[in-house]
Amino acid sequence: MPGSSDLKDLVSKVRFLGGVPPAHDLTYSDVFMVPSRSTIASRLDVDLSARDGSGTTIPVVAANMTAVSGRRMAETIARRGGLAVLPQDIPLDVVAEVVAWVKSRHLVHDTPITLGPTDTTGEALNLLTKRAHGAVIVIEDGRPVGVVTEADCQDVDRFTQLRQVMSAEVLTLPADIEPEKAFARLHEGRHRLAPVVDGAGRLTGILTRTGALRATLYRPATDPRGRLRIAAAIGVNGDVTGKARALAEAGADLIVVDTAHGHQDKMIAALGAIRRSHPPMPVAAGNVVTSQGVRDLIEAGADIVKVGVGPGAMCTTRMMTGVGRPQFSAVLECSAQARLMGRHIWADGGIRHPRDIALALAAGASNVMIGSWFAGTYESPGDVFRDPDGRLFKESFGMASARAVRLRTADDSPFDRARKQLFEEGISTARMYLDPQRPSVEDQLDAITAGLRSACSYAGARNLDELHERAVVGVQSAAGYSEGMPHLTSW
Repeated sequence: MPGSSDLKDLVSKVRFLGGVPPAHDLTYSDVFMVPSRSTIASRLDVDLSARDGSGTTIPVVAANMTAVSGRRMAETIARRGGLAVLPQDIPLDVVAEVVAWVKSRHLVHDTPITLGPTDTTGEALNLLTKRAHGAVIVIEDGRPVGVVTEADCQDVDRFTQLRQVMSAEVLTLPADIEPEKAFARLHEGRHRLAPVVDGAGRLTGILTRTGALRATLYRPATDPRGRLRIAAAIGVNGDVTGKARALAEAGADLIVVDTAHGHQDKMIAALGAIRRSHPPMPVAAGNVVTSQGVRDLIEAGADIVKVGVGPGAMCTTRMMTGVGRPQFSAVLECSAQARLMGRHIWADGGIRHPRDIALALAAGASNVMIGSWFAGTYESPGDVFRDPDGRLFKESFGMASARAVRLRTADDSPFDRARKQLFEEGISTARMYLDPQRPSVEDQLDAITAGLRSACSYAGARNLDELHERAVVGVQSAAGYSEGMPHLTSW
């Protein structure tokens, strides 16, 4: 086993401006990357695939939070190369259903929202915010006969039937059409979207102009059978082996063994039990923030270790307990230990901007987990609400909050459930506003990948391993961080 001196040598390969890392721990906001000479002619030449066995082609994982990862998030993010982790609170039979549903989705076409001609505009409006494509396909006998958007439903009674407001002149696309040709056909007809149909004219999907473009820019995260990937989480209590076996049988591509304090005996025992059952997929576990925690979890059987205690937007651990660690330094140290042992880490929490993802990867993470940021998108499981100012939002909550504990302990006695709810480390309700310009998780992925590709080109890195090797990191003051923010109005 490598000693502490080996670990220090590896950490020192992450170059700090001036050559000497600071003596104190750092957050993402404390640091920046310095541009280096680059031979990269185009940002599209950068390979963003992770090499940790997760199968992601962009280093983004949607966190296993109830307000973040459901079937819509899993389908959408995997289609663009990322991975969603279903929360541990979901019953195993429901997880199996969701996994099967996601794996039946098309790699290019989105899942349509469908209603019949006699359904109402009120029903359509309730469904439109479930998908970023913003359309309901009106079908009869499985064939599209009309398209309804939010604009079609304005200024009419909510009981108006869709046949009275739908656009009946429907452009359809054949299921086997290439994305570039689909874009051209939509562009020529001045259509934003179109239903996709099979040879018999039956609806199979929906494709937007932007979706056709994205299909040429992203590679889906697929399993060996060419289906979309999806992961699922379990806790450290109960029949851990049985749950892991059930997830494997359901077709999950990766298991996350998850608890707030991952460096504990229960976690080590759970990993040992799972490893003895030989699951046919990678196992991630966490959370920890020290090299010793990484070492213990890898020795117990983890392929990937989740790093982060307290940086999440919904987490109150640091304010409640004083326990945690600034995330950039935690990722830096933990990734060094994992690399020494031939394993990997995911940076979990503290991501507010695309820059944070680039810095986490420069520090050595193979993937970055995102939670609350993605809660405020069309694809997250929650319903859309409107505040008094008309802004759209969804509710988010921490997975150690009283709200999450209440869901997790539904089978406990009222007395035991009430006792557990007295102790919480998380926010039970928060508003995650949808960005009017980027309301979809795909919109956010566009911003993330654009920023990350540029970061790699600035560093002269053609892939994520080279980003870690070539990045030069500096430490800045709060004023330095503020200086880098754009100003939407004059000063």
